[in-house]
Amino acid sequence: MATAAAAAAARGAGARAVAALRSGCRTAARGRSRAGPARSLCTAPGTAPDMKRYLWERYREAKRSTAELVPSIMSNLLNPDAIFSNNEMSLSDIEIYGFDYDYTLVFYSRHLHTLIFNAARDLLINEHRYPAEIRKYEYDPNFAIRGLHYDVQRAVLMKIDAFHYIQLGTVYRGLSVVPDEEVIEMYEGSHVPLEQMSDFYGKSSHGNTMKQFMDIFSLPEMTLLSCVNEYFLKNNIDYEPVHLYKDVKDSIRDVHTKGIMYRAIEADVEKYICYPEQTRAVLAKLADHGKKMFLITNSPSSFVDKGMRYIVGKDWRDLFDVVIVQAEKPNFFNDKRRPFRKVNEKGVLLWDKIYKLQKGQIYKQGNLYEFLKLTGWRGSKVLYFGDHIYSDLADLTLKHGWRTGAIIPELRSELRIMNTEQYIQTMTWLQTLTGLLEQMQVHRDAESQLVLQEWKKERKEMREMTKGSFNTQFGSLFRTDQNPTYFLRRLSRFADIYMASLSCLLSYDVSHTFYPRRTPLQHELPAWSDRPPATRLPLLQEAQAK
Repeated sequence: MATAAAAAAARGAGARAVAALRSGCRTAARGRSRAGPARSLCTAPGTAPDMKRYLWERYREAKRSTAELVPSIMSNLLNPDAIFSNNEMSLSDIEIYGFDYDYTLVFYSRHLHTLIFNAARDLLINEHRYPAEIRKYEYDPNFAIRGLHYDVQRAVLMKIDAFHYIQLGTVYRGLSVVPDEEVIEMYEGSHVPLEQMSDFYGKSSHGNTMKQFMDIFSLPEMTLLSCVNEYFLKNNIDYEPVHLYKDVKDSIRDVHTKGIMYRAIEADVEKYICYPEQTRAVLAKLADHGKKMFLITNSPSSFVDKGMRYIVGKDWRDLFDVVIVQAEKPNFFNDKRRPFRKVNEKGVLLWDKIYKLQKGQIYKQGNLYEFLKLTGWRGSKVLYFGDHIYSDLADLTLKHGWRTGAIIPELRSELRIMNTEQYIQTMTWLQTLTGLLEQMQVHRDAESQLVLQEWKKERKEMREMTKGSFNTQFGSLFRTDQNPTYFLRRLSRFADIYMASLSCLLSYDVSHTFYPRRTPLQHELPAWSDRPPATRLPLLQEAQAK
């Protein structure tokens, strides 16, 4: 939705450019009927050379129209610090704010993914007896993006759109792209049937061959999988892809469960934790307006305490009405059997029966049903923020009626790219050229088809360039060439609002209402997307003016 929102101006511009051409043709036709039978280039000529000249003249007219539209688009850029809405929601209705911890309250530096990659790689060598030569591979932060699917049995990583179609050119075996012809042969086309897709939480389970990586922590996992695959392929080593997937998954898990990551962060908080002042400001603002707050995280008590002391201060628990650690989400939202346990100041679990969740106390495990019973907090008065669309948000919105906010750190960098003049020029012309192709495809003679093939080649090159603007291998997190990604489909379904970080809340009043923009359906007129720029919010220049 984010990329779609920013591209709306380009789509509208493209539509207006093509409409202008059509209008010009109609005007010329009316003039021709008054002036006599004189030929116009807006009427399809009868001979092939005239047809070629006609099409290229339409092309040049479209280019000129597009160039004239770009400055107006550049004056209405989207704000990277804005909050975007999938569903209408008023903060005036929200009395209770809930938060995940990792990548929600706390953001980590680029050093953390390198740490996870290196630690998991060493576990593969030392505990799973993988070749020591894989140590030559280092973490590349620019290789993978979130939301990709991994075919466990074929050992290929790919990007899939909202309609279960693979985006050709984004299928990787190891560190090398798989040719389109081979992908189509493997999957008998480019569509992945529902029964082969991952389960509800994006996991590969019995009968499913795909795993979707939705967690920000999964970026080093995807890169490690690809690096080890690359080593085996380059050295002609026969291996079982299912075993490799499981061993890498277990190694990444052990980096967390064995405390490797937690100890490293606690030992050097300043190296790994970013932007603490922003989270502190958000929590202080909500507290000043009398909002209740709670924390539900899968991270351990001492780790959360160390981070929150750095972010907020030693009295951070005074801000929260309830703090729950090691919650084991998403099981926390579904398993009614696990009771809460208190955690004392030394991190020791107590055996007391819990009758009330007390402010300033830390609790472990538990479940949401008991949480609701003990707090009395219900439904649409609660807004919960998290970065994992499945584990954090899906059950809350589908089963419990809570309002949800997704934290998507990648959003800010993507919007900055989309605000560049080069991107806007490319997208505007891409949409105009697509409209031109659609309009002119009726000309079936050989000369016309040669021209149209040149246009299609140019369109393909522009699409590849646009993809590379975000990520050379996989493109944007939010869309394939034309469609929303599978990631965006789930984001649109499970998150009422989404934003780059919690700091975006600082720009909004606590009674602000978020309205999703009405974008036209395919069978509707594009009037809604072409409405005056003044009604398009949130825009960058308005935020700067404030």
